[in-house]
Amino acid sequence: MRRSILYVPADNPRALEKASTLDADAIIVDLEDAVAPERKEAARQAARAFSGFPREVALRINAAGTPWHDADLEAAAGFAAVVLPKVRSAADIAALDAKGACVWPMLETAAGILAAGEIAEAAGRTGNAALILGTNDLAAELGIALSADRAELSHALQTAVLAARAHRLDGIDGVFNNTADVDGLARESAAGRALGMNGKSVIHPAQIDPVNAAFSPQPDEIEAARRIIAAVDAAHAEGRSIAVLDGRMVEALHAEAARAVLSRAKSIETRNT
Repeated sequence: MRRSILYVPADNPRALEKASTLDADAIIVDLEDAVAPERKEAARQAARAFSGFPREVALRINAAGTPWHDADLEAAAGFAAVVLPKVRSAADIAALDAKGACVWPMLETAAGILAAGEIAEAAGRTGNAALILGTNDLAAELGIALSADRAELSHALQTAVLAARAHRLDGIDGVFNNTADVDGLARESAAGRALGMNGKSVIHPAQIDPVNAAFSPQPDEIEAARRIIAAVDAAHAEGRSIAVLDGRMVEALHAEAARAVLSRAKSIETRNT
């Protein structure tokens, strides 16, 4: 599960220590935007020493072409994945794949969105990858101010989901900037899930629970899934391939989706206990 993925600045010892106790599904130890140039080396040393988080930990390195990229990549040994910012083409992935890294590409440029399919395909070859939206950088490059529903990025968000799904990657929505606006975070998370995102990156511990909740099956979804499975199973027992439930046709593909809902709910329950 990658419902919530928390960015943690690598040069913040208190944040790193606290991160190990949090309920995020994954953590990204950040060497890029969250760390000033003069702090890069200290952050890199702290990243190497980070341990204790029981789930996935990835390292966000600085982009290729920056003076910190090569040293960051050396520091990534031992991490589950390398988060690569500013990915523009599959060639950016190939450079890291040659070093044996599982790459989580960030789509945060116009070129990256246009090449999303080839980027996702290349990332999938590196391991259990995720495709991460960098909505702030993308909006800045496009020269747009985002409204509450992010309609201005609708094409980019849908393109990212299509690319992720086509190559069996998790699609991770971009961050919500206002850490005090819990309702706004919940709405944006629900919209991302409705679009097909698997989870959302977060920038503050207070955002973890609302995002986890938004990307978890709700009680009414679980009950509906059980009813769909029961209806389809009953139809099959009677030699029929299609059932009617509450006036709606349901068949094997609906039952398969329903079983995925129950499986996800069970995984979350198991993890929480």
